[in-house]
Amino acid sequence: MALQEEMEVQGVWLFRYRGVLPLIILLIGGLLYVNSKMNSVNNFLENDQFEIYFELFCLLISFIGLGIRIYTVGHTPKNTSGRNVTEQVADRLNTTGIYSIVRHPLYLGNFFMWLGPALLTANWWFVVSFCFFYWIYYERIMYAEEQFLRRKFVEQFTSWAQKTPAFFPNFSNFTASDLDFSWKKVLIKEKNGLAATLIIFFAFDLAGEYLADTNNYNYFIAILFALSIILFAILKFLQKNTKVLHEEGR
Repeated sequence: MALQEEMEVQGVWLFRYRGVLPLIILLIGGLLYVNSKMNSVNNFLENDQFEIYFELFCLLISFIGLGIRIYTVGHTPKNTSGRNVTEQVADRLNTTGIYSIVRHPLYLGNFFMWLGPALLTANWWFVVSFCFFYWIYYERIMYAEEQFLRRKFVEQFTSWAQKTPAFFPNFSNFTASDLDFSWKKVLIKEKNGLAATLIIFFAFDLAGEYLADTNNYNYFIAILFALSIILFAILKFLQKNTKVLHEEGR
């Protein structure tokens, strides 16, 4: 099999199981975090006040990623930029808004969302390894996606790809989105990401204080965690039992 075809096959397979990457990162990062707490490896985090600020910095990094996803999803139509796993879906090619400055904004958002927990381990070798693994993993997924888009949209895709970077944004290319922002779509699509992010940070904080035999909990994260769970439950109920969040074409 030619390398081009092999990369596409790998990308299609990884696309179906792309939800596994966060779990791998979480498992390895969690083990490193536990080890550092039990053996006092990361001495610069022994200062409780500094550790709280560092946790908030890592959370900010994750929120930047979530913000990128929210902006992207909020400006996209139905059957684009989705969470489908069985096959590629694209009723149209998104080329305006954030898609005018970067071709894969959702994966850029994912990178920052998971960079936060990676940084939280304070293990810099792990952070570097995470960045390298993310690049190898998503490079193939992006390649497979672009092959699908190239076949479906042909010249429109080629023209867009020639002037739009794949992963590192070029802000000078920005063109306003041709769709209004939809908070309803965001609330439906991104509630899982918000809840998952805060669950992870809350769990890390809880585990860290338990292993260190201290009780200097980050109450700001704890409050955000509780609010996110309540919000998730409300949105899930509304999505399942009402049409309040339904929006035609989005």
